[in-house]
Amino acid sequence: MYVKFFKRVLDLLLSVVALIVLSPIFLILTLVGAVAMRGNPFFFQSRPGKKGKDGKEKIFKLIKFRTMSNKKDKDGNLLPDGMRLNRYGIILRSTSLDELPELLNILRGDMSIVGPRPQLVRDMVFMNEEQRHRHDVRPGLTGFAQINGRNNITWEQKFKYDIQYIDNGITFVGDVKIILRTVGKVFKRSDTVREGTVSDMDFGDWLLKESKVSRETYDAKQKEAKDLIGV
Repeated sequence: MYVKFFKRVLDLLLSVVALIVLSPIFLILTLVGAVAMRGNPFFFQSRPGKKGKDGKEKIFKLIKFRTMSNKKDKDGNLLPDGMRLNRYGIILRSTSLDELPELLNILRGDMSIVGPRPQLVRDMVFMNEEQRHRHDVRPGLTGFAQINGRNNITWEQKFKYDIQYIDNGITFVGDVKIILRTVGKVFKRSDTVREGTVSDMDFGDWLLKESKVSRETYDAKQKEAKDLIGV
């Protein structure tokens, strides 16, 4: 009953309350972000959501506050992440305020407050059938993997926690515990980025680096991801 009805009601209630209470911060970050990023302060990206009746993941547009500029080199290519991440972006990431607009995704029904974090489409195509079991439920603003290391655990550990969250049975008490532990981590600013990196490594890149996939498989999967999002 909780998963089928009350969880969605709780999502709507909490997201509406949060948007109302945090609306001043939302407005300030929108204005400051427009200046800091020299343009649109919002970042939209295709992410895989809950599977539909056809068994395929529904692709939706995730909304976040932009943390990196669109600076390019002389050839028109985006500069490396470390050169595009300014002080404003670092503050947003360390405080997790860049995730605030995702409350709109929750209102729309793309996401839930608690669930497996929505990864990139180019991560999804590298997942095996068991790992894609995480898409049997709505992705979350926070999840079991986020309170157990977030970006300082391996991809395989992340997926293990995601599946564990589903297989152990999703409950109201369990979700409340995850929310409370998430709040604690946000205040401590822990596990926001993998140690020694500016951004977390994509799943496919990690698999290639660890020699778990061949270059041919990697290239084919990257093309599959581009086809799914129409790039």
